[in-house]
Amino acid sequence: MEKIDFSEIEIYEGKTFDQLLKQIHINSEEKSEQIASLVTKLTAFIKNPDDAAMLVPLVATYLEVGVKNDDQLIKLAAIIQRVIKSNQNQTSTSNSDSVGLTESEIAEIIENSKDAGNKVIKMKTS
Repeated sequence: MEKIDFSEIEIYEGKTFDQLLKQIHINSEEKSEQIASLVTKLTAFIKNPDDAAMLVPLVATYLEVGVKNDDQLIKLAAIIQRVIKSNQNQTSTSNSDSVGLTESEIAEIIENSKDAGNKVIKMKTS
């Protein structure tokens, strides 16, 4: 099996597959640090159950948007892996446009992108 150099696979202008994978890893590490920091800071503000009831939904929304953003990067990486595998397995008689995504997977990716965008807009206007 041929070794693939992910740093040579440009997924869009200025971004390689290798950089995308590193970004997913960095985001995961930063998310863990952000969660720990946020919980520590907010603990000082919670004096009674009403304070917790007000802050917890805001934190949950913030975390959900971050997770969805990371999830979209992971799905993008999976799509690119399918394209790479498809290109490796492709013969001269196969369909060169096929990347192995079903219509339901494409619809799910589009819907998740819309949901994440709407939540970011909602958070900015709150």
